[in-house]
Amino acid sequence: LTEYRFNTGKAVHFFCSVCGIYTFHQRRSNPDQYGVNVACIENVSPFDFACVEVNDGVTHPSDGGSSGVVGYLRYEPETLPPVETGGKNI
Repeated sequence: LTEYRFNTGKAVHFFCSVCGIYTFHQRRSNPDQYGVNVACIENVSPFDFACVEVNDGVTHPSDGGSSGVVGYLRYEPETLPPVETGGKNI
């Protein structure tokens, strides 16, 4: 893993040095907490979460009180109609 710090240098971000995926970070606002990319965890999918906050990527709660939340991503699985197979197993 490759470590990356920016701005104040307090938050520590880690990326795979081979493929570049963000894996996790140690939070600046609370160094005892970590943010983890769920796509890096076996048997967990981003689609397992029905609603996820979307941040503006600029505002940080520690910088002035604003949450930076600009919306929410919602996942609703589509219910597909049954497929006619003519009695054949597919």
